[in-house]
Amino acid sequence: MDPDRRRPNVFAGPYLDRRAELREMADWLDVARADTATLYVLGRGTEQLVFTEPEPRIAFVNGAHPLVQAGSEVQFTLLGWFRGARTVLLDLDPTVVTGEQLPSVPGARFSELRPLSNMMPMEEGGLLAYARAMVIWHARHRFCGICGSSAVPARAGHVMKCTKCGHEVFPRLDPAIIVLVADGDRALLGRQASWPAGRYSTIAGFVEPGESFEDAVAREVLEETKVRVAHANYHSSQPWPFPTSLMIGFHATAEPGCEVRVDGELEDARWFTRDELLNGPPVMPPSQSISYRLISTWLRDPSLGRDNEG
Repeated sequence: MDPDRRRPNVFAGPYLDRRAELREMADWLDVARADTATLYVLGRGTEQLVFTEPEPRIAFVNGAHPLVQAGSEVQFTLLGWFRGARTVLLDLDPTVVTGEQLPSVPGARFSELRPLSNMMPMEEGGLLAYARAMVIWHARHRFCGICGSSAVPARAGHVMKCTKCGHEVFPRLDPAIIVLVADGDRALLGRQASWPAGRYSTIAGFVEPGESFEDAVAREVLEETKVRVAHANYHSSQPWPFPTSLMIGFHATAEPGCEVRVDGELEDARWFTRDELLNGPPVMPPSQSISYRLISTWLRDPSLGRDNEG
């Protein structure tokens, strides 16, 4: 078993007190503006305002910032209490707020989270992942799925409500399984053609309606590699806001004698020994990903993927 199983993955963990009950307050934004300790995260599309030196961190602003002062109610989302302070997302219009840097916050710039995530403090990366997911959800639910009318944020930004029929939509996630399949001392990895040269990773795919996580593990592995899974054990999960996934991680054992045959999204898939994974040839996935953790856990624990796993 993973000796630090309780350690959260990147973007996860108890970094925030969400205080969901306060989303019901009709005057939540007035209260937030009146609180001089309120912190604001500035987002612009899928970018957020950050300092990149000496190490990446969030460039919080306070309520006196001109963009906060000028923001309309539909641009704000209550995220919760971060490091003891009320924290609010301000979603800026990319057509209005342009340029990489913001003159009123020296040294800060708008940047995508993904290339910075393994260098940021974990709790700040989690907060930006949450903010990014909310921005994407708002942008994709601007119209009612029932009558087609426009929808606007309600309940402190956590509901999109139709302006005509009143239909409400809550934030959506795309659950996806991700699995390290082992066959004794070999691990099954695949690669997509779009990845950097030599990179291999664990098998992953979205959960379909009417399907359990375990069923999705068996189906995705079989579809993509023709390997049959004997059994699978849950390891951990990871919010993955690129764009809106929740990765549910497993270790699985393959049925004996399975040959790998690629059929589907993968360019290649094959078995790798522990020595090959430790010394090459494959290029490992990024260290902030749950796929990296599933592989590294298997490398440390020879019992994973054997027939007696249960």
